[in-house]
Amino acid sequence: MPAAPPATARPAAAQPETFGFFLVPKFSMIAFTAAVEPLRLANRMSGKELYRWQLYSTDGGPVRASNGIALMPDAALANALGQGKPDAIVVCGGIDVQQFADKAAFAALRRYDRQGVALGAVCTGSHVLALAGLLDGHRCTIHWENLDSFTEAFPGIEVSTDLFEIDRHRFTCCGGTAALDMMLHLIGQRHGTALATAVSDQCILERIRDEHDAQRMPLSARLRVNHPKLVAAIGLMEANLEQPLGQDELARRVGLSRRQLERLFRRYLRKAPARHYLELRLQRARLLLLQSTLSIIDVALACGFVSASHFSKCYRQAYQRSPKQERGIAPDAAAAA
Repeated sequence: MPAAPPATARPAAAQPETFGFFLVPKFSMIAFTAAVEPLRLANRMSGKELYRWQLYSTDGGPVRASNGIALMPDAALANALGQGKPDAIVVCGGIDVQQFADKAAFAALRRYDRQGVALGAVCTGSHVLALAGLLDGHRCTIHWENLDSFTEAFPGIEVSTDLFEIDRHRFTCCGGTAALDMMLHLIGQRHGTALATAVSDQCILERIRDEHDAQRMPLSARLRVNHPKLVAAIGLMEANLEQPLGQDELARRVGLSRRQLERLFRRYLRKAPARHYLELRLQRARLLLLQSTLSIIDVALACGFVSASHFSKCYRQAYQRSPKQERGIAPDAAAAA
């Protein structure tokens, strides 16, 4: 078990523990609320003020979430000390986090780190911590949809596909309801499993997931397909997008003939294996176009296309716009497309 942040590892004290939530524009509302509500419930179920929380933005003004709802913070991030030094700051990310470039915010986060404040992140908040240079030498996680662009942008940072990661003074989760599991884990470390379980019951959770649980549903559940060899073939496709495997090689690896593999795809997915493979590569390409600064040719190569022209042709056929046009679309429109 990795060491918990100082704010959660110290012996229980009379002074409530304070979490500061730094809201990045277009933050994920579900990840934010899943992180803050367990603190409120821990207070309620214990009958004590175990936790306090504050909201920060870059300038102290309101921040609009990705769902369009705006929240009013308590202070600007740089002035958070005026509200009382927090024990931990959680960066709440969401859509288009790679466009966040507030140097003052990065400097403030680094200053809090030097003062011993634990730093966390939910959803794509890990990207902000990485931009600030605060994940170097630490293990982290991020939403699965942003994993490829994150690894391309920060190849030296160890990133996992786990629900959440706690590594010394850093605690990160992939977002969504995983923020609830991470906070329950921290509550359990700080105040015992009985309180964490009581909070979990209030949230109508069947169980508190472990940090090493997978982010995504099993492939068979996502596809609603139970044929083991078909699931294995698609798993190989997803694991080999940059250097696609030939259909003969795919069939050989799962113990089928090429014709048998084609029949399985036609029967269960109503498409040819090559078509499904192409769709997977184009889906990855779209995420890289929207979430990274890679050139179009680099995106093409990262998704198994031998030339930019072939990539552009396939992309236009799939999405009715070219890769260049995709990047020219307003971010909100692109995210909703």
